[in-house]
Amino acid sequence: MSPRVVLVGPPGSGKTTVGQLLAERLGLAFRDTDVDVAATAGKTVSDIFTQDGEPAFRAMEEQAVATALAEHDGVLALGGGAVLAERTRKLLADHVVAFLNVGLAEGVRRTGLSTARPLLTGVNPRATFKALLDARLPLYREVATLEVDTDHREPQVVVADVLAGLPAR
Repeated sequence: MSPRVVLVGPPGSGKTTVGQLLAERLGLAFRDTDVDVAATAGKTVSDIFTQDGEPAFRAMEEQAVATALAEHDGVLALGGGAVLAERTRKLLADHVVAFLNVGLAEGVRRTGLSTARPLLTGVNPRATFKALLDARLPLYREVATLEVDTDHREPQVVVADVLAGLPAR
């Protein structure tokens, strides 16, 4: 088994929203590795970051991604930082990966000051988001088989673009 498509992108790019709609359109199940990590840990991602630290979260995330890539045959959304792990990037090489790109201004607008996004809380969320984009953009592009811009676009339009970019099955 293998996911039909894996979605990657920064926080606020629409991975969950687009993923759910895409799965519905394809008649497949949707899975989100952040949900898997929270279920395994028995606490929210934000609580894992706060109580256990980012390294603990990243280790759990890496395992959750490996498991989901092996088990899930629908649409799979990865957490925004999942591509930071070299093992994850290697595993993604065998999959169809759609990179949902979001620009700085739109990403900040969508994520706001959400406490559910622990890496974006702090004194200057805009600067934090910019640093996150700068660090991860090359990694998203490294693993992507297609890239879809999500700025100022309705989720259904993004879904249509992802569908158009999927290889025929």
